[in-house]
Amino acid sequence: MLTRTLLSCAVVGIAAMATPMLARARTYVDVELAPPEARVELVPEARRGYAWAPGYYNYSHREHVWVGGRYIHQRRGHHWTADRWEQRGDRWHHEAGRWDRD
Repeated sequence: MLTRTLLSCAVVGIAAMATPMLARARTYVDVELAPPEARVELVPEARRGYAWAPGYYNYSHREHVWVGGRYIHQRRGHHWTADRWEQRGDRWHHEAGRWDRD
């Protein structure tokens, strides 16, 4: 019984340490197909305590798919850096949106 309890505590402890690292993990996508021009979005009226995350093209199942803009909860001391695509040689690189410190 003691062995089982110690093993359970070790598993929970390792998971607790790994969770913050996974939350900071970034996903990068490099593809040969350029994204289409961004769509024009009407930004709804500003909401207190929220930041606007503009829409962007995601790459899924060998095609670019539009993801509409949305309001996300503001993080104190941070600003939202939107998703973006940049050309790198003959490929296109997508970097996901994220919160950056002010």
